[in-house]
Amino acid sequence: MVDGWIKAGTVEELRREGAKVIKGGIAVFAREEGVFALDNRCPHMGFPLHMGSLCDGMLTCHWHHARFDVCTGGTLDLWADDVPAHEVKLEGDVVWVNPKPARAGGAERHVRRLREGLEQNLSLVIAKSVVALLEAGVPERDIVRIGVEFGTANRSDGWGSGLTVLTAMANVLPKLDGYGRMLALFHGLRRVASDCAGRPPLFRPEPLPDGGRDPARLAAWYRQCVEVRDATGAGRVLLTAIRQGFEPPALAEMMLAAATDHFYLDGGHTFDFHNKAFEMIELLGGDAADTERILTSLVPLLRNPSRSEESHSWRHPVDLVEPVRRAIGELERHGIGVGGAVTASATATAAAGQPYGFDAERFVSLLLGDEPLETIRAMTEALLGGVPPAALGKLTAYAAAERVSRFHTQNEFSDWIGVLHTFTHAHAVHVRLRQGGSGPEVRALYHAAVAIYLDRFLNIPPAPKPKPEQYGGRGYTTDTGELLALLDRRQQVAEAADWASHYMDAGGDAAKLFNALGHALLREDADFHTFQMVEAALAEYDLWAEEDDGPPLRERAKRTMVLALVRYVAAHAPTAREIPHTARIAWRLQRGEKLFEEE
Repeated sequence: MVDGWIKAGTVEELRREGAKVIKGGIAVFAREEGVFALDNRCPHMGFPLHMGSLCDGMLTCHWHHARFDVCTGGTLDLWADDVPAHEVKLEGDVVWVNPKPARAGGAERHVRRLREGLEQNLSLVIAKSVVALLEAGVPERDIVRIGVEFGTANRSDGWGSGLTVLTAMANVLPKLDGYGRMLALFHGLRRVASDCAGRPPLFRPEPLPDGGRDPARLAAWYRQCVEVRDATGAGRVLLTAIRQGFEPPALAEMMLAAATDHFYLDGGHTFDFHNKAFEMIELLGGDAADTERILTSLVPLLRNPSRSEESHSWRHPVDLVEPVRRAIGELERHGIGVGGAVTASATATAAAGQPYGFDAERFVSLLLGDEPLETIRAMTEALLGGVPPAALGKLTAYAAAERVSRFHTQNEFSDWIGVLHTFTHAHAVHVRLRQGGSGPEVRALYHAAVAIYLDRFLNIPPAPKPKPEQYGGRGYTTDTGELLALLDRRQQVAEAADWASHYMDAGGDAAKLFNALGHALLREDADFHTFQMVEAALAEYDLWAEEDDGPPLRERAKRTMVLALVRYVAAHAPTAREIPHTARIAWRLQRGEKLFEEE
């Protein structure tokens, strides 16, 4: 017999025993129709298969009743996955078993299995596929692309929370350790599958017939279609623009113009989802096919979004809509906000405390204050004075994060989502402005400023900021395990903020903290908004850390991002943690660990 094969015993012995577990955790079954060998761990949850029932060639696991073809290991229940089978040979009456599975299970098989998991919305199958693909050396970007291809094709409502979570998790991968990266990919892909489950597919129209068209006319047509909620027409125009060779900046200008013709669509989600879609295109490398499938999935979002200018809060007791319209009109008369680059005549290097050539501290105070009309005037004057829009976007995102960091827990719990929406929208606007956006992004900047104002009551009273004299004697260290232990208990909002403040005071390593916060998210059955919060806060921290905005302002903003993030996560933890438990099972099964041991 070939070296390495395992002697299982004689056929007679095996038939007498019914099932025998041999070295390597392989179950050998002997029946009149032959001898068969399978991995003894049920691929669903690891239960020992030798304790199952074998009848008419079908092996049934006794725990969840998953059924397997004993000859090949193939399952009749897709949620269980196939069990690896092993080759068996006879030398006379002696049975030998090959310790290597008969089917190697290469990357292509795991890709197919991942797609099946997405189609059937099977969390365990998705998790096992992710683990197997990572161990096979498949690049994370290729794994993400599988989710994008599925999510953009199988949800008639187009881009949704699932693809947004997948993008957010792809963005935070560099901050996580190996196990965290697996969890992030699993959570993102699982959310895509859940978002598409039970939905009809997205049918895309064909582009307009071939022929060169004026780019300005296509952009105008797209906006007209969106204005009258004509998704089919908008889709045809968009596909035509893509096929005609529009570059991503031009596509962003066209699409975001339509997405900002009305105020703060769907509570900021519409702009945020557009930004995430363009981020995903960049993450995947800008492939033409990816660009088409991703951008066309955004069009359904514009069928019937809520328009904030139609809401009472944006009109009364202070009309915030008309002042913004007048401000945007004034900018456009000066050539700002009508497309193309914004002229920045003022220097971005300024005296201490005024890093953008104007009083940044005062601008943040206005954003957080009670005079929205003064805020609108200050923003307009800054833009007319040549302050880079991205600089104002950065300060606006900081102010929005302050709302989260000072959110008082005396508010209704659901109000956390209100400050979250404003912050993630402001972050998306900041990102797009950094990409060189000028027209629609500037309009969205005003929308963010108004939303920050409208959130002011959620900071009345403001939650107190952590003070060293209050937490200094609690014996905190810089062991991030202390934070995770705090988050094992409900509503440790103030306590978690105290710990994080101590960590920063003590010079704790930011990379270790961010990895821990990533795990704090990924070990929970987190809701969509918590994923948004974690990714946006970490991104804004990095953006503030990489630029010289003057030490006092920069350090306060970085601290605010951490405190806002920690407080939000603490408010939403712990959960049942069913989803990460599934991921842990998949991880252990893939690594060959035994989940059940006989007494």
